[in-house]
Amino acid sequence: MELDERLHVIRERINTACELAGRDPAEVMLLPISKNHSAGAVRELTYHGCRVFGESKIQEAKLKISNCPGNIEWHLIGHLQSNKCRDAVRLFSMIHSVDRLSIAEEINKHAHNTAKDMPVLLEVNVAGEGTKHGFKPAELLDILEPINDLPRLEIHGLMTLAPWTPEPEKVRPVFQQLRELREACQQKLGAPLQHLSMGMSGDFEVAIDEGSTLVRIGTALFGPRPTKPKPTE
Repeated sequence: MELDERLHVIRERINTACELAGRDPAEVMLLPISKNHSAGAVRELTYHGCRVFGESKIQEAKLKISNCPGNIEWHLIGHLQSNKCRDAVRLFSMIHSVDRLSIAEEINKHAHNTAKDMPVLLEVNVAGEGTKHGFKPAELLDILEPINDLPRLEIHGLMTLAPWTPEPEKVRPVFQQLRELREACQQKLGAPLQHLSMGMSGDFEVAIDEGSTLVRIGTALFGPRPTKPKPTE
């Protein structure tokens, strides 16, 4: 199946999931995850209306962004180290992976230096997996106000990575808990949080049913990742 055909299938699946959930498809953004895929593949998707893409690694993003149209919006979904924050603020329009107060402070510092307001999502390790990053659900409300007080950061919502499983229904409780956490955060802040970034290639329909506004699709859209990154083709 060609890339444009896979995109059509994904869009149809999103529309169907929204219809079954009683939601407007306009509420759900498809975020193609172009990690290890070429700039050429990204450019091809722009011909079919995709304008927002997600990347995991700063170095790959630097190369790829320079070889893609300038009107693309890029989101960082991968774990962020302190020494990469300056580049992250410069390259990306949203950071999905704020997972500790210190990284929020570092992002805020570089955003201040460039006079940029930085939209972020707070990453929550809902399932408590040792291999995943993110705030523990129990600490999220305590950390919320110190991050919200950082003047150059804008908290737009929450993000999680659900455990992989061949049975998507098994991770429904993860998505339910993130939705409930967002509701608690909204109550504490007294303001709405627009986004729930949850759901990937194997489970995005369940995530949409539980309220996802950003589904991060890589393999189901681009196909299997190459063994070596080809960001500049």
